[in-house]
Amino acid sequence: MSDENGNRPSNRMSVDEIARRLDIGRLAVYAMLEQGILPGIRLGRRWIVTRHAYEEWERTCGTRSNPGLQNEPEVRVH
Repeated sequence: MSDENGNRPSNRMSVDEIARRLDIGRLAVYAMLEQGILPGIRLGRRWIVTRHAYEEWERTCGTRSNPGLQNEPEVRVH
């Protein structure tokens, strides 16, 4: 799949790209990553979010694959 400029997307997503797709601010994305709502790995001060993990999260509306209902925490911006 290519974007409108013919470029192939990276395997990783930036916080800015996630914020645009969710129509929220960058601080909210960081809060969601810190709380484990969004799939990501912290590497020092940086967050690594793979496109595959994000798109799977988006496809399943953020639900986990575990059976049964689970309460998801609300997003808190510090």
